[in-house]
Amino acid sequence: MAMASDAPKGGFRPSMLIYDTRYRAITIQVIVLILVLLCVSWLVHNTMVNLAAKDKDINFGFLWNRAGYDIDQQLIPYTNDSSHGRAAVVGLLNTLVVAGLACVLATVIGVFVGILRLSKNWLVGRLMTVYIEVFRNVPVLLWIFVAATILSETMPEPKDFKVTDAMIAAGQAPKAAMLFDGAVALTNRGTNIPAPLLSRPLGSLDLGLITLNFSFLAMLAVIIGSVLVHRLLLRRARAVQEATGVRPATWWKSLIVLVVPFVALLFALGFHLDYPVFKGFNFKGGINLAHSFTALLLALSLYSATYIAENVRAGVMAVSHGQTEAAFALGLRPSRTTRLIILPQALRVIVPPLISQYLSITKNTSLGIAVSYLDLRGTLGGITLNQTGRELECMLLMMLIYLIISLIISAVMNVYNSSVKLKER
Repeated sequence: MAMASDAPKGGFRPSMLIYDTRYRAITIQVIVLILVLLCVSWLVHNTMVNLAAKDKDINFGFLWNRAGYDIDQQLIPYTNDSSHGRAAVVGLLNTLVVAGLACVLATVIGVFVGILRLSKNWLVGRLMTVYIEVFRNVPVLLWIFVAATILSETMPEPKDFKVTDAMIAAGQAPKAAMLFDGAVALTNRGTNIPAPLLSRPLGSLDLGLITLNFSFLAMLAVIIGSVLVHRLLLRRARAVQEATGVRPATWWKSLIVLVVPFVALLFALGFHLDYPVFKGFNFKGGINLAHSFTALLLALSLYSATYIAENVRAGVMAVSHGQTEAAFALGLRPSRTTRLIILPQALRVIVPPLISQYLSITKNTSLGIAVSYLDLRGTLGGITLNQTGRELECMLLMMLIYLIISLIISAVMNVYNSSVKLKER
């Protein structure tokens, strides 16, 4: 009877790159990589040739030229004498602020609406369905226009807040009043809120394009340190629970660790609030939030919350109903069942599509240019581009910045997704 024997082992031959399955896949990948690199090099060469034909070159020196335009909302010092690079940084910070707040607000609204849509109350469930269907089936740009129009047309004028001596003598109240005991004023020009100020700041260092604020860095360091200590407290409490079966009370320790150091730092820096006051023809002091910022924030939050709500609903429905029945059998109330059993398991389904929603919110902030919100699109990709004529450089910088932001968001959310996903044994 013939016996099967191992194939003879020979030396490497070039034909094996094509006919041997062990090397064929690598060969194909190398060929495709070479073709892609050739395509990229041709595109770069063609671009350089066309730019040279028009007497243009790729030069980013314009970033250090005088910008010459004002930006209403700014988180770092900026004037029209600052450079285009600093204007781009101001626009980037404006983008990050509205994107971060919109992500948080959309998540809160989305979780709330997604859970309410599963309510057994017919009216509540239908109202949430109407909200979702109405907002997500209309383009977000239109919602931005609607929000900006409502805020600018329905709010009172600054002069309606004016109080004269004659009005005081007659006991007459102004047409409009400030909210929250005189802390917030809603006008057709914007929203005036108290400004946080420090009497004893730690100073700052101007590096040209950016400014290092040592007070902010100190606050950030205290927050990070408090969070790390809090995690150690929870880890120790979990170890004690696993060893003894009894979980020690940690809420008061957590409260002290998370609150006391930050409050102590604010007290040491002389933290106080500068309230807006009506003087002359407008409000002075505080912070004026332009309606373009508010409209963009509300529109992005309410629009994106509809998709997050559907993700939450799908995640909750993916959890077996037996989990709920078991929790009720143990005597847990519906609210605690949802918070301790349903949502932690639903997160494994909710988080992956949630990453896409955060990326969409960040990229959709560029629509703020429609209501004159000067973010990265409005500064670097708008006024700076038009003034300098450096279209290619501005577009390349914008693409690179949005790419980096998106990759950071994806990386952070993927790390969180790995921490909540089911650990296989």
